Amino acid sequence: MSILTETRPVVVRTADPAYKVTGARVMRSEWYKQWSLRSTWITLGLALLFLLAFGTIAALQLRSSTGGGEQPGPDLAGATAYSVALFGTTFATIALGVLGVLTTAGEYTTGMIRSTLAAVPRRLPVLWSKAAVYGVIAFVAGTLGAFGAFLISSTVLSGTDKAMSLTADGVLTGLLGAGAYLALAAVIGVAVGALLRSTAGGISAFVGLFLLVPGLMSLLPSSWRADLTPYLPSNAGESIFALHHVSGTLTAGAGLLVLLGWTVLALAGAAIRLLRTDA
Repeated sequence: MSILTETRPVVVRTADPAYKVTGARVMRSEWYKQWSLRSTWITLGLALLFLLAFGTIAALQLRSSTGGGEQPGPDLAGATAYSVALFGTTFATIALGVLGVLTTAGEYTTGMIRSTLAAVPRRLPVLWSKAAVYGVIAFVAGTLGAFGAFLISSTVLSGTDKAMSLTADGVLTGLLGAGAYLALAAVIGVAVGALLRSTAGGISAFVGLFLLVPGLMSLLPSSWRADLTPYLPSNAGESIFALHHVSGTLTAGAGLLVLLGWTVLALAGAAIRLLRTDA
């Protein structure tokens, strides 16, 4: 007696291309996620406000002292329409850096990072996409703020010896350099948030790196201070958009390379932790 068995072909199901994870789709997801957060709109608004408001206030103060025949204060000594326009850069750096920290550390705080990494198991595309998307946003916002502040200060100081035009030597590249500095600082914030995975810790580390450490350099011996200070992220960044470079500071190109080095170092640390530890 024979038993007949029916063999059925094995059906191999392939992944539906419509749901395949690609770098472009991860980046698009991060783009939508970034703009869905209220903190993005608020913090970008603050960064623009800092650039425009502080630049306008400094220009009005310089105009007042110049028109009244008074000597400008130490902060405005030798100032021009270009330099006063970028008075708010430090505050804008902190605002954009804090938002960068929130972009990554915020997901760890809420636990949303588990869903993100479940959708993108390779992990690293998430970090690269967050850094790229927010870097572009910060560059556009920072550049618009820098150009807007310069146009305001030029209008306020028109007719004085402090006035400058957009076509003046180094102004256009300097304003673009200010946008690049703010963008790289923002990406460093993204990396610090991913590395520390704590909103409070990431913000503290970013503020300490860009504000506190340069102030503490005065405690070092003068020979050490002269060798180390130009290579700090904030000092290297400021040299990118400086029109005039004094002795002991980096050139614009060298400053950009140093800040890029800090950015790569921060992203590398974040990538290593992302690969080696669970969310």
